[in-house]
Amino acid sequence: MISSEFDNLADVRDGLTRKARIVLYCLNQTQNELGGRNVSTAMLYGRVVEHININENELQSILQRLSGYNQGPKA
Repeated sequence: MISSEFDNLADVRDGLTRKARIVLYCLNQTQNELGGRNVSTAMLYGRVVEHININENELQSILQRLSGYNQGPKA
């Protein structure tokens, strides 16, 4: 298996994928640099792209999953 195949594999400890973990890491680092203020998605995307190859839709999907936001119909 190469590294990109591991990107979407969830970790047994907490269920986070490598991509989700990098998004959280970049979000935390950027928020600390801004003194605890909110981080725009565009700024976060720029930071995340420095670490992994990801498109805007993937980032949005990861952010929605991490925040618990679901647009689907309620069951």
